[in-house]
Amino acid sequence: MHTLTKADGANDLTGVTKLGIGASWDTTTGGSGGLFGAVRKARGTDLDAIAVLMSGPDPVRLAGLDITDPLGNGAITTTGDNQTGHGDGDDELIEVDFTKLPGHVTAIVFVCAAYKRGSDLRKAANVSFKVYDSSGGSTVQVADIWPSLLGAGNAVAVAKAFRDGAGWKLEVLNERGTVKQGDQDSLLRFAIGK
Repeated sequence: MHTLTKADGANDLTGVTKLGIGASWDTTTGGSGGLFGAVRKARGTDLDAIAVLMSGPDPVRLAGLDITDPLGNGAITTTGDNQTGHGDGDDELIEVDFTKLPGHVTAIVFVCAAYKRGSDLRKAANVSFKVYDSSGGSTVQVADIWPSLLGAGNAVAVAKAFRDGAGWKLEVLNERGTVKQGDQDSLLRFAIGK
C-alpha cells in the first residue's frame, strides 16, 4: 500500500473512472479523564468529510454533511454524516464518478473538518484517508493519505482532483486551516485557491 504525500506531486488518474476518498478517525477524550472523559468518548467526535466542486475559481456545489448527491445524477455521492467516529473502516466516504461530472466542474477539493458546533479536530486520533479505485466494478484501496498532526485549525484540505486535458489528476494538499463552525461560506472560502 502506498501512502501519498504532498511531495509526490500530482498523481495521474488515467484509467480511473470512479474514485473514492474514505475518512476514518478514532475518538479520544481530548485530554480529560474521569467520568466526563468517558462520556465524551462514548458520545464520539464528529468530523465531516466534504467535497467542494469547483468551476474555475468558484465553488459551485458541495457534497458531505447532509448533502449526499448534490448533482442528482450519482456523479458525486457520500455515505452521509457519521457523528461519532465509532466503528471500523471508513467513517465517511465520498465517491466520484468522473464520467458523470459536467464539463464545467474543473476540480474537486476534499476537506475534512470539525465543522459542526461543539466538534473538535483535537478530539480525534488516527485520522486517515483511503483512496479507492472502483473503476472495474469492484472497489480496491490504492493508497492512504495521512494528514499532518502539526498546525492549527479545525480543518484539513486533504487532496484535490483536477482536470488535466481529457483526464484527471489527484494531488495531496495536506493544508491545515480554520473554518467557522456551522458557516458554509467559511468552508467554501477555505477550499478556494487550493
